[in-house]
Amino acid sequence: MTVGVVGGGLAGITAALSCADAGRDVTLFEATPRLGGLTYSFRRGELHVDNGQHVFLRCCTAYQSLLRRLGVADRVTLQPRLDIAVHSPSAARPARLRRSGLPAPLHLSGALARYGPLSPAQRLAFVRAALALRRVDPASPATDERSFGAWLAAHGQGERAVTALWDLVGVATLNARAADASLALAATVFQVGLLTETAAADIGWSAVPLSRLHGEPAAARLAEAGARVLTGAKVLAVTPDGDRWLIRTREGEHMVDQVVLAVPPRAAERLLPPASVPLEGGWADRLGSSPIVNAHVVYDRPVMSAPFVAGIDTPIQWVFDRTAPSGLATGQYLAVSLSAAGDLVDLPTAVLRERLLPALAALLPRARRAAVTDFFVTRERHATFRPAPGTARLRPGTTTAAPGLYLAGAWTATGWPATMEGAVRSGDAAAEALLARHSPSSRPGRVSA
Repeated sequence: MTVGVVGGGLAGITAALSCADAGRDVTLFEATPRLGGLTYSFRRGELHVDNGQHVFLRCCTAYQSLLRRLGVADRVTLQPRLDIAVHSPSAARPARLRRSGLPAPLHLSGALARYGPLSPAQRLAFVRAALALRRVDPASPATDERSFGAWLAAHGQGERAVTALWDLVGVATLNARAADASLALAATVFQVGLLTETAAADIGWSAVPLSRLHGEPAAARLAEAGARVLTGAKVLAVTPDGDRWLIRTREGEHMVDQVVLAVPPRAAERLLPPASVPLEGGWADRLGSSPIVNAHVVYDRPVMSAPFVAGIDTPIQWVFDRTAPSGLATGQYLAVSLSAAGDLVDLPTAVLRERLLPALAALLPRARRAAVTDFFVTRERHATFRPAPGTARLRPGTTTAAPGLYLAGAWTATGWPATMEGAVRSGDAAAEALLARHSPSSRPGRVSA
C-alpha cells in the first residue's frame, strides 16, 4: 500500500515514520527545503540560530517518544524537577517556582507559600482556584465556549494573580492571554502539567540547534525506514482518482492509495475535497492564528547564569541561554521568547531593540555593563492556531468523509493546544487510523486465525 504524507513538520514526520515502520510504501512531500516545520534552525554568520525557542514538559510523552525513535533523546535537557526563576524589575531578587517531591498538587505548596509577587491572600485565592480548575471538564463543549479569563475572575483571581502566575504559564503554552483563551484548553494545560502528576511540568529544551534535533535526524530515519522524502515539493492538489489519490506538485503527479494531510489549516482547507470535513467554508480563517516573536541578543560577556528565566511586570516573558547550541565562542547569546505577540509582530526591529534591551538590563544587572554585539528578530506570524473560546468546533478530527484521506497537525482535534506534543499526537493518531483501516486483517474476506 502506498501512502502520501503532505507536510514535513512534526505531525507529518510522525505519521510518515509510523507508516514506513509498518511496512507501507511512504512518500513525504514538503514544500520547503527542509523537514521540521516551524521548528528549525539557520545560520547567521557563524551562529546557529533557532527560529524560535521551543520547550516541552515531562508530561509530553508522545514528543519524547518521537525523539527516541529519531535517536536524539540525548540531545535535549530535562530538568530533574521544575525550577523557574521569576524576575521582576521591582524585586531585588527573583521569585522561585520550584516543586517538591510531594504528590500533586502539594508539590507546589512550598513554592506558592514563598512566592513574593503575590500577597498571602492572593496565594490562598490561587490555591482555591487551582483546586476548582482540577474539577473542570475540558471535554465539555460548554467549557470550550467559555474564556479562561472569565472563569478566573469568577473564581476570585484579580489582575495581579493573572499576570504574575496564571499568564506566566498560560501565555507560553497557549500562545494567548487568559482573557483570550478557551477555558477547555487552559484547563488541559494546568491539569496535565501542574495539577495531576508531581513531575509533569519539569521543563525540557533542545541542547542542539533545532534542525539537528528534528529535521535532519527525521530525514535520515525516514530514509532508513524506506520512505522517500521530497523537499521543495509543494503540493498543489490532492484529488480522488477512483479508490486512489492523485497528488500533484509542480514537478509532476504521484498516485497513492492513502493520504495524510499534515499541513497548516489554510493549506488543508485548500487541498481538502468538498464536504470532506463537517465544517462550513472559511473554517480555517475562523480558526485563525497567533504569532510568536523571538528577539536574539548577543552580549560581549555572560549576563545570565541560569539556562532560562521568566519575567513579570516587564515586556520580557521568557529568556533562554542559547550560547552553547549556537556555537558562539565568546560572550553570551540570549533568546527572548514573546508569545501572544499580535501587538509586536509588525514592529520594526529597531523599535523592539529600544523596548527590549532596557527591559533585559532591568532584569539582569550584569547586562547593564555588557555591550550588545548583535540583535535581530525572528517572527512566526502563524505560529499556532488561535486558542479562543469556541475553538474546538473548528478543529476537525483525524478521519474525513473521504475514504483514505486523513488529517494531522497540532490544529486538529487533539484536545491539546498547539504544541509539539499536540503535533506528534496528531501524527500518531493519523497513522493509527490509517493502519487500522487499511491493515491486511481489515480487508474484506480476510480470515483471522
